[in-house]
Amino acid sequence: MAKGAMKLLDKFIYVLIILNVVAMVLESHESIMLQYADAFRLFETASIIIFVLEYLYRLRQAYQVNGSSGVGAYAFSFFGVIDLLSILPFFLAGLSNVDGRFIRILRLFRLTRIFKLGRNSESFNTFIQALVKIKNELYFTLFLSLLTILFSASAIYFLEHEAQPEKFSSITESIWWASISLATVGYGDVYPITAGGKIFAAIISLVGIGVVAIPTGIISASFVEEISEKRRRQEK
Repeated sequence: MAKGAMKLLDKFIYVLIILNVVAMVLESHESIMLQYADAFRLFETASIIIFVLEYLYRLRQAYQVNGSSGVGAYAFSFFGVIDLLSILPFFLAGLSNVDGRFIRILRLFRLTRIFKLGRNSESFNTFIQALVKIKNELYFTLFLSLLTILFSASAIYFLEHEAQPEKFSSITESIWWASISLATVGYGDVYPITAGGKIFAAIISLVGIGVVAIPTGIISASFVEEISEKRRRQEK
């Protein structure tokens, strides 16, 4: 396909993605959905046909460049997975034996189409490359966060269970409190009332600032480093 035609195709896909996101938002309004249900279904079907054809075209393009290994590389790449997730819910929704609640969750994956907008974005690709470079560090911070949440949930359970058995009935129930406290959100729907629980909550809130700051700092540093490397390559 000619370069100019490819640019037009990309622009068309971008407009279609934005229209799909707008349609998904409008579908959430029951009055609009009831009035234009047929139009929404027709638009969704037409969009899926186009997205499927685009997906098959990119698979074919990958095969022409690198053979079967290129197909696998594209299929399991970030945008390959996004392309697949954006069309998969439509076909799974047609299965009559699939639970309706599962289908409603799957429809959320339609929103992944918006990530397709970043396919040719240099900034988005730079960000993805920055994340790939620090994936081991991010895995470690994720493990550390999960470990801290589990420890916090266990500690607050033993400190608050007797005083509030309905709110801290188990360690698993306490995970909600631990998560929002470490994230420094603190909705206030569940909170400690004992002296020990309050002291622990104050400490864990301060720890939470660090837990949030560590991955943020790592990602920021990697992103800045990636931008600097690209600029150095351009100057050579």
